[in-house]
Amino acid sequence: MASTPAPGRATHQGPAWREVADRVFQRRYEPCDVTVGAVVGSEGLLVVDTRCSLAEGRELREHLRQLSAAPVRWVVNTHSHFDHVWGNAEFTAPRLLPPAQLWAHRAAAASMRDSGSDQEAVAFKELMTAKGGTWAAGMAELVEVVPDHLVDLSHTLDLGDRLVELRHPGRGHTDGDLLVHIPDADALLAGDLVEESGPPALGPDSYPLDWAPTLDAVLAGIGPDTVIVPGHGDPVAPAFVRAQRDRLAATAARLTRLHAAGVPASEALAADTGWLFDADTLTHAVPRAYAQLDGTLG
Repeated sequence: MASTPAPGRATHQGPAWREVADRVFQRRYEPCDVTVGAVVGSEGLLVVDTRCSLAEGRELREHLRQLSAAPVRWVVNTHSHFDHVWGNAEFTAPRLLPPAQLWAHRAAAASMRDSGSDQEAVAFKELMTAKGGTWAAGMAELVEVVPDHLVDLSHTLDLGDRLVELRHPGRGHTDGDLLVHIPDADALLAGDLVEESGPPALGPDSYPLDWAPTLDAVLAGIGPDTVIVPGHGDPVAPAFVRAQRDRLAATAARLTRLHAAGVPASEALAADTGWLFDADTLTHAVPRAYAQLDGTLG
């Protein structure tokens, strides 16, 4: 389960929709500086991620009317974290009629489905309630809706006059990251596999050893001029993704070396210098990487 907001991430409230490619829009929202994407097609709107609460989902629906009066027909969750999915119910019946189709990777849907019984997820919700104010209000009315249209490797959605590709390039930020590729606009909505307003979120459900190879797959599927929209932050070029990939690869290589040398996970950060991310960013990355290398993590 994600935390609020990640250390080192800048905060930003987007004043309006930003058209980053032909009929492909981005809007940045607080809290958590989460990016919502929208793709306009002749048969309706496709929305990418739904924010942190039902109230924020309702506000998002109002803001979408600024783009088009067409119905929202598709919602894609790029992964399972709360800041991207807790507005889902606002796009389903009875709140939205006709309801939108909700899409996600199979692993992301499974994570959302298990959130009521997973101890970490339950504790996180209790923490949000304890914050009071709008967080407590959001938790009081929370209705979690799990997508029932599932992707394993890829799926193509027909928006009428354009096609949108949903792709799972591999594990990284989570095991259920999903890309939204709009080929005719040469644009890619990358979710939290790419971070611009802060360092990559190597959280308690991340895969530090897999993330760089997954970004290799992302880069292999786009062109030199593709506009890439991160899950947090402003659009970037492939060169930015390549640089982030290189930092993640170097971190994975260093953790692998320390593990092979018998350095305990609890001592890994202090045992070496020149880490490319700060200690807060690597808090979960070290035990996750060691668990992968020990064969105890999937």
